[in-house]
Amino acid sequence: MAISNIENKESQILVYDESSQCVGRMPNKRVEIAGFTSDFFVTVEGGWIRTYDQECERIGSMSAIGVSVRSVSGGNFTVSEAGDVRTYDRKCKEVRGRSN
Repeated sequence: MAISNIENKESQILVYDESSQCVGRMPNKRVEIAGFTSDFFVTVEGGWIRTYDQECERIGSMSAIGVSVRSVSGGNFTVSEAGDVRTYDRKCKEVRGRSN
């Protein structure tokens, strides 16, 4: 099943599939949802950018110091870091970067 929506509700993050069923949940302790695709979502948690699957199992993690998430789409997400744009996969491995 694919992720169709994510809610940051009260003290939990809720993940929904295409049939609007809640398929995953996790505590929301200083967690900001940066975006999601059909198979993973990206959060900013303190000094970390983390990716999770639909059951809220962590897939990858990377430092968020000096980095901001710009977009999440397809199988990747992009970040801005010191004027550079870098693209990472769902496991937080760099796919490509470009200087501005």
